[in-house]
Amino acid sequence: MPVKIPYAAIVDYGMGNLFSVKLACEQMGLKAQITSSAAEILGSSAVILPGVGAFGDAMDSLRRLDLVSVIRDVAQSHKPLVGICLGLQLLFSESHEFGRHRGLGIIEGEVVRLESGLEGARKLKVPQIGWNRVDLPQSQSGPGTPMRLWQSTLLSGILPGEYFYFVHSFYAKPADSQMALSVTRYGAVEFCSSISKGNIFACQFHPERSARPGLQVYRNLANIVSPGQQEPMEVSHVTAALNS
Repeated sequence: MPVKIPYAAIVDYGMGNLFSVKLACEQMGLKAQITSSAAEILGSSAVILPGVGAFGDAMDSLRRLDLVSVIRDVAQSHKPLVGICLGLQLLFSESHEFGRHRGLGIIEGEVVRLESGLEGARKLKVPQIGWNRVDLPQSQSGPGTPMRLWQSTLLSGILPGEYFYFVHSFYAKPADSQMALSVTRYGAVEFCSSISKGNIFACQFHPERSARPGLQVYRNLANIVSPGQQEPMEVSHVTAALNS
C-alpha cells in the first residue's frame, strides 16, 4: 500500500498569490498543492486559505465552488487551517467592505475599514502597503510572555517587533480580544494582525513576502505537518526566489 505523503492544500478560489505561498511551503520542506477540489482539501494534512481582493467577491467564489462547508469542516477538524490576508478576514462573521457581507462565521467578529491617519507629520495612506511591526498585545504582555504565548503557534521562534509585509484596506476585529495573537499599529489604529484558536492560525500580513520572519511561519507549519522531515535550507536563497 503506498505511503501517503503529508501535504498542504492551498485553496484556489481565484483570489490570491498562490504560487508564492506554494514556493514558500516547499522551500521550507512542506509539499503543497494548489487546488479547488473538496476531496483534495479534506484529504490534506493542512489547509491554507490565502487571498487578495474584495471580501464579497471572495465569498461568492467560495460559494460557487461549494467550498464554504468544506472550509468550515476543516475548521472543526484537528488539521491546521491557515488564513492569510483576505483569508484571515473571510474566517470572520461579516465584513463591511462595499456593503455588508456574511463571512464563513468560523471566528466571531467583523471586518472594518482601516482609517487613514498621521504618523508624526506624515499622512498615512489606505491601503497600508509595506512593512510594519508585529507585536505582542499589551493585555497579554509580561516577563517571558512571548515565549509562552507564541511557542505553540505558527509565530514560534519570532520575536515581538519583527517586521512583516502588509497590503490591506480593512482589518478584522475579533469579538474576543484575547484571540489576538499579535497586534500592529498603523497611525492611531492598533489592529489584530494575527489570531490563534485551536487548530486555526490566521494573519493579516503576508508571510510569503516577509523574508526571514515570514519563512519561519511556513517552517513552523512544516514542522507540525511532517515533523523532522524538513531539509535545512539557506533562507537568503529562498527569499531571493520569492522576490524574483
